[in-house]
Amino acid sequence: MSRPRHFSMLRDFQLADWFTLGNAFCGTGAVFAAMRYLQDGSVRDLLLGMALIPLAFIFDALDGRIARWRKVASTLGRELDSLADVISFGVAPAALAYACGMQGGWDVLVLAGFVCCGVSRLARYNVTAETLSQGSDKVKFFEGTPIPSSLLLVILLAVAAWQGRIGEALWLGEVRLGQWLLHPLVLVFAASGAMMVSKTLRIPKF
Repeated sequence: MSRPRHFSMLRDFQLADWFTLGNAFCGTGAVFAAMRYLQDGSVRDLLLGMALIPLAFIFDALDGRIARWRKVASTLGRELDSLADVISFGVAPAALAYACGMQGGWDVLVLAGFVCCGVSRLARYNVTAETLSQGSDKVKFFEGTPIPSSLLLVILLAVAAWQGRIGEALWLGEVRLGQWLLHPLVLVFAASGAMMVSKTLRIPKF
């Protein structure tokens, strides 16, 4: 009689993988915090969600170091890392920006494009990592800015929220282009997305 194999995948996880899941947990929490703010209007919820992104960044930094320290880097770990990064540094910043007032039609288009750029950036990294590592066990540089750089966008949003410059008071106001509204502040997300998919930018990896 065969032994039950419930939770066998979880038993196969390495220590670094649990840190990666911590990253995903924080990103998901940030999305829920943005939703809670839209429901209840408590800026405290919004700031809590924003605070989870730096924590996700710490988990993201530690998982790779732990994997190299324990010499247990794997394809599973790399895929987990990419999926967690999409949540924490792609979807969550976009959700937080939407909660802060970037809710016009053009805003939504830009934020969705930002997430797509992040997904594309991670997919490209996964298929080119071996080439970029040049025979070593570590990639020496990034093509385009890494998706965790969106932490800077979240810090910007946190400052705006702290100063009460969200919603109708959002920095730079709003403009109407055709039938849709655009909040010029959302263009920082457009710039970030463009830099992520750039092949001319080379960022050293430390």
